[in-house]
Amino acid sequence: MTLTEMTPGQTVEITGYAAGNAAYRAKLLALGLTRGARLKLVNVAPLGDPLELEVRGFHLSLRRSEAGVLKVKPL
Repeated sequence: MTLTEMTPGQTVEITGYAAGNAAYRAKLLALGLTRGARLKLVNVAPLGDPLELEVRGFHLSLRRSEAGVLKVKPL
């Protein structure tokens, strides 16, 4: 499952990352989006992009294409 498949209010845990740009993955790790971190989808913008996430006590907005890099499992 990816973040783009979530519904608002749903909580998930990060299980990994899709293959791709290692530099972008490093940026996600620097933001605290590490394996085992729990995320909650707070809101989706009216046109579907960006996604507002709550992670480790702060809110973060990611573009839908960027959020698709994260692999998650529902809790």
